[in-house]
Amino acid sequence: MKKLNGKVALVTGASKGIGAEIARSLANAGANVIVNYFTDQEGGHAVVADIVKNGGTAIAVQADVTKSLEVKKLFEKTIEEFGKLDILINNAGVYTFEPIEQVTEEIFQRQFDHNVLSVVLTIQEAMKHFSPELGGNIVNISSVASVMPTPRTVVYSATKSAVDSITRTLAKELGALKIRINSILPGPTQTSGNQIRGTEMENFVVANTPLGRIGEPRDIASLAVFLASEEASWLTGQKIAVSGGFE
Repeated sequence: MKKLNGKVALVTGASKGIGAEIARSLANAGANVIVNYFTDQEGGHAVVADIVKNGGTAIAVQADVTKSLEVKKLFEKTIEEFGKLDILINNAGVYTFEPIEQVTEEIFQRQFDHNVLSVVLTIQEAMKHFSPELGGNIVNISSVASVMPTPRTVVYSATKSAVDSITRTLAKELGALKIRINSILPGPTQTSGNQIRGTEMENFVVANTPLGRIGEPRDIASLAVFLASEEASWLTGQKIAVSGGFE
């Protein structure tokens, strides 16, 4: 039996990159998956098509997870389609790298809205739909930037530190409700929106990574599946770096 058979999982920002791979991996493990996207409708539906082609069940749902009304509708669609919710993966986020003198109110607000406010809003809504008897499972996708801040990432690093703080705090606040919550901290990872391979950045990362390569979305996805499963039933409030030692 697959480890997530019968579970329902919602993945935010799942139309590409790490989120898409997490959605596929959850489905491969037996979960019914809601693939959330904001603007990339084509990507969201392509991920669903991949899942269905491999024998899984998934739907794509558009929602801006920085807006409470849209988050509410996203969860209502989840319940309408599958009748319950077991797993929430908070993957949606944005980043820009700039020196401190170029940080504007718009840059600051956009990153905090997408990387932090969205996490708060989705968790608030998920709590309404997790089973009172069985609880629920939340995985927040953070970044090694939260523990290894580097120049030009002042706002992004701050948002991911906030995500880790949310994880640690809510692990204590929600434990009595049987809700587990953990953070995954990816290191530099090759995705369609983060092209590292073949650049000077790849040389730097590989030289400073004990395991000698850049990350792939599957590296993060495999841990997300584990944390979402009963195999991790005694884990909550943890920050786990998936970086090959780059931290």
